[in-house]
Amino acid sequence: MTMPADLETDAARLRETMVKALAEDGVLPDPAWRAAVETVPRHRFVPGFYLPADKRDGQGLTVWEPVTSELDHGRWLTATYSDTTLITQFDGDEPDWKQPPLRHGGAPTSSSTLPSLVVRMWTDADIHGGHAVLEIGSGTGYSTALACERLGSADLTSIEVDARRLETAATALHSLGYTPTLAVADGRYGYWPEAPFDRIVAACSFRAVPPALLAQTRPGGKILLTLSGWLYGYARVLLTVREDGTAEGPLLSGTVSFMAARAHAAPAFGNPAHWAAGVSETARASRHTPDRITAPTDEAFHLRFLAQCAVPDAQMTTVGQTVHLVDVVTGSAATLTPSGNCWEVREGGPIKLWERIENILSAYDTAGRPGPETFRLQVREDRQHLRHPQMPMLPLPKH
Repeated sequence: MTMPADLETDAARLRETMVKALAEDGVLPDPAWRAAVETVPRHRFVPGFYLPADKRDGQGLTVWEPVTSELDHGRWLTATYSDTTLITQFDGDEPDWKQPPLRHGGAPTSSSTLPSLVVRMWTDADIHGGHAVLEIGSGTGYSTALACERLGSADLTSIEVDARRLETAATALHSLGYTPTLAVADGRYGYWPEAPFDRIVAACSFRAVPPALLAQTRPGGKILLTLSGWLYGYARVLLTVREDGTAEGPLLSGTVSFMAARAHAAPAFGNPAHWAAGVSETARASRHTPDRITAPTDEAFHLRFLAQCAVPDAQMTTVGQTVHLVDVVTGSAATLTPSGNCWEVREGGPIKLWERIENILSAYDTAGRPGPETFRLQVREDRQHLRHPQMPMLPLPKH
């Protein structure tokens, strides 16, 4: 199937509709960023992507349907100009968009982030003309193009760990006249050849703030990144770097998640039944139910990050009705099983994983359930701590 002749006309119409919807939602208060979204053709950056099917397969896995112009032009173009994240890669494998296969399950490793979040990240970073900017995670290049359109290409550096992804992004960027500095590099180490930077913005998440980013930021400069971990708790932080190389800043409100930097992804932990065999036979009633950190609410989203700080090496999975916590570093484990009106807890290993989470949940309740914006992250050379005046200090994992 050939590309329809009126593609650019249809794309411009759908882009205008998307921009109006974003503006009505309050996403585009800055006229300059609105103009960038109005101008950049997102379809040039996503020749193909995957969308989830309505039903899972027989094993309960998400079925991912490939979407390209050749397969279904209308669906491809409509999805491209929706405020949706478009998955472009799973498990580090670059698809052949001429013959993309149907996928069952898999871990997304690259995407075109939803436009509202892209603009939100650039806006929250407080970027102005003349700032030297480092973007970590070029992805498809769409976010990079918006920044080039808004700020110009000269002072923008964008790095991507996946060479094939960057090659595709570079082709799309250059075809539209955008010429930022591009490089294949690991975001944990920034990009020294173009340092120092006034702003660093990461489109992937980290377990802790990489020290190299502080070293590459000018005093008074800012770093905006997403913190994540093996419980899949997330928080965004905006740090200001000081003259002495330390940094501090608040968590930002809202529920935002980004794919983890590949070196920070959670490790495989094996069979939950093997871990459960090592917990105590003696059970106790839990002080808090697991839905405090798993419910689809903004508060649970925030609490999962706080819980993750208390047990940074723990992972969680549910088998049947039993919730398993496992820690591949210390060998600790815990199970939570519903029993009547409560949950029974069994723990084993050197760390009582659920008890640590319970303590954080209790402290959070006692403090009046403070929101993310009331917490501040302090970053020193030897430690990184999340602080709140009415709660225990929470350390981030060693970077």
